[in-house]
Amino acid sequence: MAAVVIALMAAIIAAGYPVYVRPQVDPLRHADAILVLGGEGVDRYAYGLDLARQGYASTVLFSNPYGEDTDIDEVREPCHTPQQGFTLECFAPNPPTTVGEGRQLRTLASQRGWHTVIVITMRPHLSRARYILAQCFRGALIMEPAPVDIDPWYWAWSYAYQSAGYVRAFIDPGC
Repeated sequence: MAAVVIALMAAIIAAGYPVYVRPQVDPLRHADAILVLGGEGVDRYAYGLDLARQGYASTVLFSNPYGEDTDIDEVREPCHTPQQGFTLECFAPNPPTTVGEGRQLRTLASQRGWHTVIVITMRPHLSRARYILAQCFRGALIMEPAPVDIDPWYWAWSYAYQSAGYVRAFIDPGC
């Protein structure tokens, strides 16, 4: 029985490896906007600002699913500080999920004529985010993982969480 459980666990890890650990990452290039998805790993917000300072886009969108009264400085402070060389816009997605972020992207891209967007999120979320956002936005998505180290326990949690998220996305596409 233990051998079956070990084999099943190995199969699950192997199946998730190309989706969660080594997802498709696109080469960075100039875009109309940078969208930083909300969620765990606040380092992604600073990375989005760094890319804008390097000239990859003139607009940065911070998704803030935590709400206007968030106590997370990495989200709150930049949203209330004038930026030099680019525009930073902060929004609360409705619903506070990747689907809500995709809907906001669709609206802004339609209003502003955007064709290419850099999307920053955690590596384990990259593939699922691409799947959901591609249903909302018909332009080019440049998927970029935030450059952070991920603890082994977080990888295990991510496999389960992202897999459940995929099931939900297949059942209820959202856009």
